[in-house]
Amino acid sequence: MKALITGNEAVSIAVKLARVEVIATYPITPQTNISEKLSLYCSRGEMDADFIKVESEHSAMATLVGAASTGVRTFTATSSQGLALMHELLHWASGARLPIVMANVNRALGAPWNIWCDHSDSLSQRDTGWLQFYCESCQEVLDTVLIAFRVAETVSTPAMVMLDGFILSHTAEPVDIPEQEMVDKFLPRQKPLAPIDPKDPHTLHAVTGPDYFMEFKEKQYEAARRAEQAAREVSVEFAKIFGRNYPLTEGFMCDDAETVIVAAGTSAGTCRYVVRKLREQGRKVGLMRVRTFRPFPFEEVNSLLAAAKRVAVLDQAVSPGSEGVLFQEVKASLYESAGGRPAVYGFVSGLGGRDIVPEYIEEMIEKVENSGKEKLDRVNWLGLKK
Repeated sequence: MKALITGNEAVSIAVKLARVEVIATYPITPQTNISEKLSLYCSRGEMDADFIKVESEHSAMATLVGAASTGVRTFTATSSQGLALMHELLHWASGARLPIVMANVNRALGAPWNIWCDHSDSLSQRDTGWLQFYCESCQEVLDTVLIAFRVAETVSTPAMVMLDGFILSHTAEPVDIPEQEMVDKFLPRQKPLAPIDPKDPHTLHAVTGPDYFMEFKEKQYEAARRAEQAAREVSVEFAKIFGRNYPLTEGFMCDDAETVIVAAGTSAGTCRYVVRKLREQGRKVGLMRVRTFRPFPFEEVNSLLAAAKRVAVLDQAVSPGSEGVLFQEVKASLYESAGGRPAVYGFVSGLGGRDIVPEYIEEMIEKVENSGKEKLDRVNWLGLKK
């Protein structure tokens, strides 16, 4: 069935289709519509789920850690300061190997106070052990929530699905909503790793000393690494059932490109427009969109970018005292390239909801292609007011 829905509605519909059993959310702009819609589904009996009203995002994640420990399918949604408030419990959920799925509607972190989009909230949580998927369209949002449940439950690791605040969350697009029977075939009831069972009592997440703590973390690390192959396999199966394919990275006109842009989220659409325009002018430019930031697909990124002469990484988050966050990962991917590697340049734009317009992307291309004449900084800002 086709429907004109927003990204937030796409999340809510996907959660209903996934037959989630426990939901705990706390409203925050621009995520609030997700919580509202799910509470309506539950109150009307359209979902057989417990909707738990909590007093904060910290409590929401604590509630789901408990619920997921019993083996039920769980979900939450948040944005910005709400995600930051969850930080402590994000580590707990991943260390406990609980396949919780969360939608994070990307929004800038204060101060100064801001309700518009950038990726600082989710990228600041990159080391919490959660899988991270970044979406470009409302259709991709719905599909990726379903994929995230399947991958998370395959490797017993929690997952975040990112959609850009307002740009996707409040914009309506035509979306193909799958039939419940098809979703049930793709996403059957999970088989939890070690659920709480009164008939088989055991200790969960207990104090662990130096003699075993590292072994727990090694298993957690290996699970996140296995998620890369699991995500590929799940995406292939999803494509067979639903006809839509979602690779970890997406190359666009990269085969003979001398300059490749790297982006994540909705900014990739603007980059794609610029690439087409420059191709019509005979310039060898391409785009690589990163869908999966954790686990980061190092070998795949290396394969797509190694033959280029120049790589321009567009970040919507910056690490003060260092550089763009996506930029760091791309450079690490290319470090072991055989036979040399392309020059990699980092750019930051779109913070706090600043529009990333085609002129900024064209400026970025001009700067990297003229880098021999003008030395670029470690962080190059696009669209700053003079």
